Amino acid sequence: MRDHSFLTNMAQKINKIILVVIASVCLFLASDIVLPQSANAYPFWAQETAPLTPREATGRIVCANCHLAAKPAEVEIPQSVLPNTVFEAIVKIPYDHSAQQVLGDGSKGGLNVGAVLMLPDGFKIAPDDRISEEMKEKVNGAYFQTYREGKENWVIVGPLPGDTYEEIVFPVLSPDPATDSSIHYGKYSVHLGANRGRGQIYPTGLPSNNSLFKAPVTGTVSAITEVEGGGYTLTITAEDGNATNIDIPAGAQLIVTEGQQVATAEALTTDPNVGGFGQKDTEVVLQSPTRILWLLVFIAGIMLSQIFLVLKKKQIEKVQEAGMYF
Repeated sequence: MRDHSFLTNMAQKINKIILVVIASVCLFLASDIVLPQSANAYPFWAQETAPLTPREATGRIVCANCHLAAKPAEVEIPQSVLPNTVFEAIVKIPYDHSAQQVLGDGSKGGLNVGAVLMLPDGFKIAPDDRISEEMKEKVNGAYFQTYREGKENWVIVGPLPGDTYEEIVFPVLSPDPATDSSIHYGKYSVHLGANRGRGQIYPTGLPSNNSLFKAPVTGTVSAITEVEGGGYTLTITAEDGNATNIDIPAGAQLIVTEGQQVATAEALTTDPNVGGFGQKDTEVVLQSPTRILWLLVFIAGIMLSQIFLVLKKKQIEKVQEAGMYF
């Protein structure tokens, strides 16, 4: 009985030691995987006046400066990726396909979409020879370009027809720390900005015809003159007799009439905008294949240890059972 008690106590102590080792190793792996390690539809025609980075210090993507309405946007990306592999980053830009927007000439047409995807350093659009035929079909001919020279991880696309590209697939190539010492394994942030429809403000600061026009002063609408090619020129005369002219481009619908009194900031036209802008932040882990291999080896070792403990326990029970007959 003393031998049986000794063996049982030893088995319990070994089991506790194994559990402590498991917890310690899991905490180590989790801290190394989760904690970040230090690493040493923005339209193409707006790049010339764009800031150096598409993401401001406040976290806002600069597309919001021109696309004023808030709309949803989604990005689907793998939770973790291996180095030097091609994966899909799927950008979703949902909107009502029955809606039509005001075009530059004042006519109505379908909405366009565009996006800027800020990937971590080292990530970039995969070269054509690394993209599978299946993935090329999903990309559907979308043309990607960098936000600015020297930043291959900041990718823009658009404007594209929204009916065809409500979902945009970015074929992304992950970096390899084995060939680039500035890249480290760990968790990194990914930022998306996506728009549908034309903007309300041009990069120059001037309003587009897809905007709501308001009265700059208080007064009376003294004249409404139609402009050749579309649009109007409104004249608002203040009480002191000063007249202010407001040019309204083709496409906007007037909601004021001649002789009407208007106040400062009162709407002169309807709001034709049916689009907007949204952004989304997510994360991706650049995972080490060696770490995964050793984790599998560790788990296999734990499973074998547990099996041996069970077998040892069965052996003790058989010895105990045999001892009862002597």
